[in-house]
Amino acid sequence: MKRFHGTFVFALAAGLTFGSVAVAAAQQTAAPAAPPVKLGIVSFLSGPAASPFGVPGRNGAEIVIEALNSGKAPAPYDKVGLAGSKIEIKWVDEAGSTAQVVTEFRNLVQRDQVDAVVGYISSGSCLAVTPVAEELKALTVYFDCGTPRIFEEKPRKYVFRPSSHATKDSTGAARYLLAKKKDITLFSGINQNYAWGQDSWKDFVGAMGVLAPKAKVDKELMPKLFQGEYGAEISTLLTSKSQALHSSFWDGDLESFIIQSGARGLQKRMPFIGTTAESSIGRLRDKMPDGTIIGARGPHGPLAPDNALNKWFRSIYMDRYGTAPTYPSYQMALSILGLKVAWEKAAAKKGGAKPTTDEVVAAFEGIEYDSPSGNVKMALGGGHQGIQATAYGTYRFNKQKNEPEVIDVIRFNAECVNPPSDKTSEEWIKAGMPGAKC
Repeated sequence: MKRFHGTFVFALAAGLTFGSVAVAAAQQTAAPAAPPVKLGIVSFLSGPAASPFGVPGRNGAEIVIEALNSGKAPAPYDKVGLAGSKIEIKWVDEAGSTAQVVTEFRNLVQRDQVDAVVGYISSGSCLAVTPVAEELKALTVYFDCGTPRIFEEKPRKYVFRPSSHATKDSTGAARYLLAKKKDITLFSGINQNYAWGQDSWKDFVGAMGVLAPKAKVDKELMPKLFQGEYGAEISTLLTSKSQALHSSFWDGDLESFIIQSGARGLQKRMPFIGTTAESSIGRLRDKMPDGTIIGARGPHGPLAPDNALNKWFRSIYMDRYGTAPTYPSYQMALSILGLKVAWEKAAAKKGGAKPTTDEVVAAFEGIEYDSPSGNVKMALGGGHQGIQATAYGTYRFNKQKNEPEVIDVIRFNAECVNPPSDKTSEEWIKAGMPGAKC
């Protein structure tokens, strides 16, 4: 018994010694966990723009980053996080004045020391943040704000926007309208009176001048942002003989106008062309008039291509939130994926080490990659502005299925509806859209 006991003690001691050595060896050889990449993500989380844009954008970020952190995104995005580093999110509400938006941006960069900022819906926000991002040398990726001015006014180094700007929306709308109504001679517009609305209308009028030079503008209405009540404007439009009504209205302005004008029969007089109307079809449902021309700021939502990434994104989004993703969700997703492509390209040049801001900037310029809404090319603004194809369709509420649908979809490739790299949007349209490949 004593011999057995001694043998047991020896074996136990040997086992403990071996185990201790093994643990020590494992501790010495285990690679330390890569530090996280901190992202500031900005979207409207409160206020009138939250429901149609901000929350879908946040939801898109949430599911994509969760999939990246778990390594469960489809190839080629199945590597964990950004080059193996998991992503930490600092959420910021875009609601408030432009001065507040800029203050919150400075806080993200200087106080929270995020590695990059992804966000912004309002063109006003982007115009205010851009010079500050350049001043602070802060990597900033815009996911929505559509004004072309960001990269056409002057070169930028630290700011990127993978989603296309508003020129594509307007030229695509003109091409779709003329494909469906070749004999149009008179059209009108109602757009919000700030950068987004002004740029959208200017580009649409210019494109119509190139594609249908005999067609003339009748009514040109520019109500203030978030006006909400449009009785006077609807009365003016009811006096018009226009054959189409263009609008880049969004959020509550769009939905209020649709409901108010529908009650007075305006859409029966002239079809409505809503360049952002896709974001509201799930809420308006049968209140959106059949025959409305639907845009989604690109090939997003029901206009997205039938590819593997879209099937994955749409499925996971619907499972999580019980509703289909709309264009802000797609734009957020493609922006984060673009950042991942650039980050990992920069990290690969350093053997997997964390890249500097300037190294990611250099890698981001001019990249091309795939997304749930198709191919993205960082082709404009010195490689800082993306271009995509676009699509438009016609709205119909399917009473049998009790759901909205978009039919008669026409797709236009990126080089058909976006300006070339050597011209601003205004220059390109004024010149007759030379080189457009349709």
